[in-house]
Amino acid sequence: MEALDIARWQFGITTVYHFLMVPLTIGLGIVVAAMQTAWVRTGKEQYLRMTKFWGKLFLINFILGLATGLVQEFQFGMAWSEYSRFVGDVFGAPLALESLLAFFTESVFLGLWIFGWKRLPKKVHLACLWITTLASMLSAYFILAANSWMQHPVGVEMVDGRPVMNDIWAVLTNNTLLVAFPHTIFGAFAVAGGFLIGIAWYHLWKRRRDGIDTVDAKGNVVVGERVEIGRDKTDHAVWLRSLRIGAVVAMISFAGVAVSGDLQGKLMFEQQPMKMAAAEAACHDGTGFSVLSIGDPGAENCEDVKTLVEIPGMLSFLANGDFDTEIRGVNTLLEQYQDDYGTHLPADEMYGVNSGAEIDYTPNFAVTYWGFRIMIGFGGIAAVAAAFALWVVRKGTVPESKWLMRLAVFGILAPFGANSAGWIFTEMGRQPFVVAPNPTGSDGVFMFTAAAVSPGVSLGELLFSVITFTVVYLALLIVEVMLLFKFVRGGVPAAMPDLLGGDDGATGGMNSPGGDPDGTPGKKQDDVLDFAY
Repeated sequence: MEALDIARWQFGITTVYHFLMVPLTIGLGIVVAAMQTAWVRTGKEQYLRMTKFWGKLFLINFILGLATGLVQEFQFGMAWSEYSRFVGDVFGAPLALESLLAFFTESVFLGLWIFGWKRLPKKVHLACLWITTLASMLSAYFILAANSWMQHPVGVEMVDGRPVMNDIWAVLTNNTLLVAFPHTIFGAFAVAGGFLIGIAWYHLWKRRRDGIDTVDAKGNVVVGERVEIGRDKTDHAVWLRSLRIGAVVAMISFAGVAVSGDLQGKLMFEQQPMKMAAAEAACHDGTGFSVLSIGDPGAENCEDVKTLVEIPGMLSFLANGDFDTEIRGVNTLLEQYQDDYGTHLPADEMYGVNSGAEIDYTPNFAVTYWGFRIMIGFGGIAAVAAAFALWVVRKGTVPESKWLMRLAVFGILAPFGANSAGWIFTEMGRQPFVVAPNPTGSDGVFMFTAAAVSPGVSLGELLFSVITFTVVYLALLIVEVMLLFKFVRGGVPAAMPDLLGGDDGATGGMNSPGGDPDGTPGKKQDDVLDFAY
């Protein structure tokens, strides 16, 4: 194993883990802002409770996402210094805008929102959350601007072997970025929708299990209440409305993901044809879309991959919008790449042990092929599940089935899986380039991944760092899951302790020293944001 392999694993592990939190932060933040807007406009208690509960989960995820995201920037200098030198003149502008404009605004106004309850006028307080969530989307735009440049470099000229930006507008309006951004945002809303469905289903089911809610002879819900434990009729409205909102958001998001994904795919066929050929395990030119292939995806011989199920003309439709244009396969593209970029890495010390090595332009079939299908499959499953959930609650509640409840809860993972698979496919499919060449312009602007690793970092140092990061990130994951479970199980009273009693401790209420976020009296209060939020 080489230093390059460990460096790639390290960046992959930390990036994928961080990206688990990014879509939930973006999607859930907008949904919470919409809930608070409904409360400010209508004054209905159910919207306030929804804002408080989902806002608490949003904060937990935001804080852990911030902690894991900080590591990403350090890695550019630690393990990828040569890469940083190459892209630094281009990346400096969008990353500076992300930090100084978007992230600064996001952090300041989130703080005002957290500590502004009952201190700021309602509309000003609401504006703080909207500014926070819109700033988070702006932050994503600048990050994607940098990533899209790696996929499709534009707006630069080569000076002394380095790309120097000469048109920031071209970088910020890169056509790759303009389709990647809505695709990412719709993916974030899909995550938020699935999150709302799973948790709201659990609480509606819990009310059924505990006998609070029942159904009549026609299957319509008969809403009950137990005020003393914070599970009144408004509590039922919170979960029912949350589930319906989540289902609608998830279905609309899937439609948005599908449309933007189609546009993104068409651009990939043009800009990175080898990535899309690998996603189809398409060795030869053709028009058919492979639904299922078998064989050894890691084999050097492309012929070892055999297509079992194929839709004629579909690949051509995905690439060009027609059914008869032949799409270049791996074998054809391989010759073209070798002619354009060489068959071997340059004999240069910057490539280390890989100096002069033969270049494999074919991405890992297993990762690209199945990553593409997992992305689409999980996204489709989440959309169907959302439609089913919306139909199920048409009479005001969910079935008593424990297995359906578990499916709904585990269904939260489907859009997360789709997002992660799509991200892995996008990044791994670019190999062996860390900056992919632009086939329609910016000649000579590309970088092989083998040249991007820090030359002074040893295999042992990288191995130590990847193990350390993995352990630390695992610990953070455990902390986040425990916190989410704690507050999810506690329901609305976990975010609004006063629902269970007074603030002076006389009743053992949630705001008293004897209250606990899980709804159990007599435990020490340990919510550090209780005094503010």
